[in-house]
Amino acid sequence: MTTDVLVSDRAEAVSDDRQVLVTLTIAGQLCGVPAMAIRDILSDQPITRIPLAPPEIAGSLNLRGRIVTAIDLRRRLGLPSAPSDARRMSVVAEQGGELYALLVDQVSEVMSLASAAFEPNPPTLERHWAAFSNGIYPLEGSLLVVLDIPTLLAVSGRD
Repeated sequence: MTTDVLVSDRAEAVSDDRQVLVTLTIAGQLCGVPAMAIRDILSDQPITRIPLAPPEIAGSLNLRGRIVTAIDLRRRLGLPSAPSDARRMSVVAEQGGELYALLVDQVSEVMSLASAAFEPNPPTLERHWAAFSNGIYPLEGSLLVVLDIPTLLAVSGRD
């Protein structure tokens, strides 16, 4: 049995001076994606491999009768693979009428952060991270990397 969380029900108005992000973890790094870009958050799902697909395409999964392409963000970001017994979550986004599941290690919480605290990528941010990031939020004790969903979904995009 899987647990689906429909994210599109969050109809709160957000002022221009705040950015609402869904936070997630990939290989120990805290990341954020704009909450309005997310359609669903899914627990660990069975994924069917797609023969001859690029390595970052983990396969496809079924979401209420729709086929969803699953993208392994660890591979997309040039990180080591997750342990074979690791349970992963899917953050589902839509682009061009198609659904994509971004496979992440964990989804944490929704945060509303002041836009004034947003900073461009520092020059020390690893190349693969910077290629898929819009910028960062320095948080107390950690760094939140804001991921660019359209760039992540462009499988033939920047590498």
